Amino acid sequence: MALVAPSLETQPQQNYIEHFTYASAGKYHNACYSKSYPMRTSKELILSSKIYTKENRFQSWAETCATILLLNLFLLPTFFTEVPLGLRIACSLLTSFLYVRMFVIYHDYQHHAILQNSTLARIIMQCFGIYMLTPQNVWKRSHDHHHNHNSKLTTNGIGSYPTISIEHFLNLSKNEKRLYLINRHPITVIFGHLTLFIYWLNVKSFIQSPKKHIDSLAALLIHFTSAFVIWYNLGFLTFVLSWLAPFFFAFAMGSYLFYSQHNFPGAQFRENEDWKYDKAALTSTSYMVMNPVLQWLTGNIGYHHVHHLNSRIPFYRLQEAMLGIPELQEVQTTSWNPLSMWQCFRLKLWDAENSEMISMSTMRKNSALKP
Repeated sequence: MALVAPSLETQPQQNYIEHFTYASAGKYHNACYSKSYPMRTSKELILSSKIYTKENRFQSWAETCATILLLNLFLLPTFFTEVPLGLRIACSLLTSFLYVRMFVIYHDYQHHAILQNSTLARIIMQCFGIYMLTPQNVWKRSHDHHHNHNSKLTTNGIGSYPTISIEHFLNLSKNEKRLYLINRHPITVIFGHLTLFIYWLNVKSFIQSPKKHIDSLAALLIHFTSAFVIWYNLGFLTFVLSWLAPFFFAFAMGSYLFYSQHNFPGAQFRENEDWKYDKAALTSTSYMVMNPVLQWLTGNIGYHHVHHLNSRIPFYRLQEAMLGIPELQEVQTTSWNPLSMWQCFRLKLWDAENSEMISMSTMRKNSALKP
């Protein structure tokens, strides 16, 4: 997953979607569009979403301030040995979720969905980006690239996890195949703290362009200096509860969300020349079903397909947009259910002949059956 990309202009959203057919395997809706369903054009669909991009500035600040307040409220007890161990563990876990929620707010800010033209917001978000190992320079470029190339078949994995076709995979060298499978391995995703956030977003970007990514160096120095100071002065247990566990679980959740919301049974992928923006949002991005508490803690990131249709919609209006746009209610779903996670993790390659993602074992089985 190479997360360094040149500055990219937003792709023109002038593509057209007329008809498509897929069967939803998720729980949200089990109906499917027929070939005769009169879909709106891409331009019409994008225009219909614009009414939901209007920000409520008061709510944006309220959500941000409440999240920061709660984050500090739950993080603080993890530093004190006088606090019962069970409570410290609970606070550590809640801190992980609040890191995710605050990251979604930061992510919305970078998409210009909330709190624009505010000096205070700019300072808060820049500091948080460095604190969470997502400095603005590399994060915005790589993430914008992801939005403009979502579901394209590629090995570069800029802003996402690489996905290629069976034919492409078979033409790779042995080492290239190994690296591709390592990039998509569950351990790589779960240990996103090290693989995605420390290495790909910061170490690699700084090595490739030190002057451009000096903020990546700052993020790494602050990250590891704080770890050393906490461990040295407060001991190993406090280090685990206040630093290691919150970061590890937050980054693991974030990495899995990056992966599963674009790599799931039923997801569609295309070569560059066949790619269309709206199809990528509707057929290549999932709606992750969560209970209301998890939905709040993860900043409504479950409505990821809505976000990919129009990234200017504030996170607190994503559900409203989904309910107001019929096309967004007929999408594939994922969840935190272990079976759903396993089904996502096992997918490795795009089978162009059958228009589906398949596992390595399925590819080997199909290859053995061919004459």
